[in-house]
Amino acid sequence: MRALPAGARACVLCAVLLAGLCVLADLDHTPWDAVALLAFLYAACELLPSCGLFRHRVSAGPAAFFPVPLAAVFLLPPSAAALVAVPGALLGRVTRRPRAVRRVWRAAELALAAWAASYLRTVLEGRPAGGPPHDGAVPDFPYALLSAGAAVAGFCAVLTVLDGSILVTAERRPVRTAWRGLFLRSLAPHCVHGLAGLMMAVLWRSPYGPLAALFVLLPMYLSCWAFAQYQREHDAHRATVRALVQAVDLKDRYTRGHSERVGRASAMMAAELGMDEERREVLRFAGILHDVGKLGVPTRLLRKDGPLTPQERRVIELHPEYGHEMVRGIGFLDEARAAILHHHERMDGSGYPYGLAGERIPEFARVVAVADAFDAMTSTRSYRRARPVAEAVAELERCAGAQFDPRMVGALVAALGKEGWNPVVTADEGESAPPGPGPGPGPGAGPGPGPGAGAVLPAAPPLVPPAVSPAVSPGTGAGGGGGTSSLVGQRGSAPSRVERRGRRT
Repeated sequence: MRALPAGARACVLCAVLLAGLCVLADLDHTPWDAVALLAFLYAACELLPSCGLFRHRVSAGPAAFFPVPLAAVFLLPPSAAALVAVPGALLGRVTRRPRAVRRVWRAAELALAAWAASYLRTVLEGRPAGGPPHDGAVPDFPYALLSAGAAVAGFCAVLTVLDGSILVTAERRPVRTAWRGLFLRSLAPHCVHGLAGLMMAVLWRSPYGPLAALFVLLPMYLSCWAFAQYQREHDAHRATVRALVQAVDLKDRYTRGHSERVGRASAMMAAELGMDEERREVLRFAGILHDVGKLGVPTRLLRKDGPLTPQERRVIELHPEYGHEMVRGIGFLDEARAAILHHHERMDGSGYPYGLAGERIPEFARVVAVADAFDAMTSTRSYRRARPVAEAVAELERCAGAQFDPRMVGALVAALGKEGWNPVVTADEGESAPPGPGPGPGPGAGPGPGPGAGAVLPAAPPLVPPAVSPAVSPGTGAGGGGGTSSLVGQRGSAPSRVERRGRRT
């Protein structure tokens, strides 16, 4: 508990105190036999995933067996409904530390949510919240569904408020983003669990009694098992992506961490563009794996300190096609394959490998191109310092239309305005960036590193922006950049304007 921030400790303590008051408010009218049976049933369901039948934790977000506490909401008065959820929450499996605090927090929030939902139901049904237990009368259809639906919505709303509060106080999430999307994401699963809980409540009150209500849990068990299989497959996907990224990082030491940041920026842009959750995840994978084709490029070229020859540059320009071939057989990547192949295309058609232009460039590739350029400009490398975010954004906006899709640039700018950006040093430990603000890339500059992604632009406008130019045009001069970043400039000599068109990524 002491390891938590003071705000998080206060939040947990307040929730526990409120939950205790809710449970103790009306113990005189508590039907202890029903409370004991439902509490035991929910505790058994929470322990089920750790009894050896599942290899993975199967509850993510809304718990798989929420129909039991929701059935208590429909059957019992508020204080009794709050009490049902406590034993299962305290005994449930917790994988992250501090485990004891997480169990107590979960028990408190479930108790508060169940109390609020049951109270709302009793008010809508015209019953006194602190009166005797249910007498068996059921409101006529569809009025029973109205009160049940309101109770489920109240249950979801309370959990959303409490989850957002702990994100703000414990994980230091910004207040403006902590609650974003929480309610809408959890409402649909809670509605499904609410229908199952209502079925349990109806069967509980039927002539067959509580035993019949247990049959409702069979579909919940099957869904629990199905989610475990999905979780296992999803974990395998993540492990595959992680292994590929680690291989790229080992081979290309100058861009360590770049892939993950491009994935993060791509996901931020996807959210701003209104993509659904599944496409956001695929786009994040596309950003992470956009440079996986570097595994097919000779290491001596990736780590070369001097300028590249035209032949060497052509070899490096093959990395998008190498990457596309590497992930061709990975089915879950889907649209990500197109982004890996085309993230160096330009809106004006002068990019590579196929010279696509405008809307012919896949949407995912246009997103990744902007994210790739932005991170390369704002990342510190061993041979030059990062550019400020504002300067990088200005450069992206200047190149919008010719090199980047203006809509994607606008999405990144909007996402940065909401969430900000915290670049991370990606150079090897022991190496440090040059003390100056960045090497001078203009014509006639003295010797030293050329313009990488974070280099300061020359006063005279170049033919192609040196800091963010992924394009390589046929017939450009020799002397492309050495180094290994996604937008790397030449190290070792001052490039001419024509040579800057040959920057590789």
